[in-house]
Parts: sequence; C-alpha cells; structure tokens
Amino acid sequence: MVIVMDQTQLEKYKALGLKISYYRRKRELTQEQLAELLGIERNHMSNIELAKVGTSLDVIFLMADTLDVPVYKFFDFRD
Repeated sequence: MVIVMDQTQLEKYKALGLKISYYRRKRELTQEQLAELLGIERNHMSNIELAKVGTSLDVIFLMADTLDVPVYKFFDFRD
C-alpha cells in the first residue's frame, strides 16, 4: 500500500528518509536487504528514503525494531 504524503510536510519526510538511510547504512544493510527484512519492495524502501512516498507506522515500527533503533530517533529533527 502506498501512502500519499502531505506536500506541506515534505521537509519532515526528507529528514525521516535521511535518518532511515543513516541507520540502515550504520547497520551495513543495503536497501534491498532491509526491504526484504521488512517484507516490502526495494523500490518502496528507496522511495521512503528519498521522501517520494510516505509509509505506515507499522513499517516504521518494524524498521526501528529491525535496525535496533528507538523509534524516536527517526523523528529527532533538530535544526
């Protein structure tokens, strides 16, 4: 399922995508490997990181568990 994002929040989606990418790379996983662990397509994983699509909290929670990162770290958008 593809979640349509609110374009007024685009900068937050971009920040979220960067955080996900950072923690994925820190765990030395490719987008394809993480996508497989999450049960999503690799292109969807890429689109999440690039802020082209939104995603459900279920996927965010599973991603945090898979990457062993507290969920709040994905949303720590400091200026």
